[in-house]
Amino acid sequence: MRWVWSPRHASHHPDVEFEDSRLQPAREHAGRAEAILGHLVGAAGFVETAATPWGLDPISAVHEPGLVAFLERAWHQYQTAVRPTAQVIPDVFAPDDLWRGMGPGTEPRSVAAQVGWWAFETTTPLLEGTYDAARSAVDVALTAAQLVLDGERHAYGLCRPPGHHATSRRYGGYCFFNNAAVVAHHVASSTGTRVTVLDVDVHHGNGTQQIFYERGDVQYVSIHGDPAHTYPYYVGFADEVGAGAGRGTNLNLALPVQTGDDDYARALARAVDAVDAFDPSLVVVSLGVDTAATDPLGSFA
Repeated sequence: MRWVWSPRHASHHPDVEFEDSRLQPAREHAGRAEAILGHLVGAAGFVETAATPWGLDPISAVHEPGLVAFLERAWHQYQTAVRPTAQVIPDVFAPDDLWRGMGPGTEPRSVAAQVGWWAFETTTPLLEGTYDAARSAVDVALTAAQLVLDGERHAYGLCRPPGHHATSRRYGGYCFFNNAAVVAHHVASSTGTRVTVLDVDVHHGNGTQQIFYERGDVQYVSIHGDPAHTYPYYVGFADEVGAGAGRGTNLNLALPVQTGDDDYARALARAVDAVDAFDPSLVVVSLGVDTAATDPLGSFA
């Protein structure tokens, strides 16, 4: 199998995150990718491939230009406008009910306020190298997809930072740009074919669902922990089936806490049946391995 990575992932290296009303060591850190690299480099049957640059167009086709521009400049502006700091975390957020009935809302001028305009939670700090690392993760994903389009049966993209929580206009959940969504849109729009995103992370990919919820050409199938107990809590329920042209192309298989191997295998079989029925030209797998029983953020057995 060909596999793709970029050393630029290491420029996003948070030390701490704010969760459970406290600062704690960052769980999404450069060591995660380095651990995988340690097993891939030189492994029999795996061929290393460098990521190639793809530019901003594929990202801007999925994410609002304002988000892209903000992530590029925010850390540097914060250093002079607020205070020098290694990590930028929002102080306040901008839910739309603050101005409901009064207009669409306007992005604030203060960079301190802009952080909460574009972010949706506190565990995803911005560092000096975050934007470059996020760009590199997209390059990795697109390069892996191109390998398949060029004839490879499958390819693995070691994407870091991850992406499936990032919506079209907000970052969070350790995710800045939605790598899988960028690939799915790029392939569907450039080839005119159907694409499936199969998400096996223990957490629901709220961003991927939101981006394609009204699209009929991209199917989203997710197996994840019940959001009644598992992040991101607010979405990922079984009755979310898509809307408009996308009705019927969204399938959430939400599983209870302490789900074991047999029940998971049955859910996976349902997911595969749904993918077969959709008949895509390409399957993009959001490969979160936090379904493991020992994962500190997981909920399965």
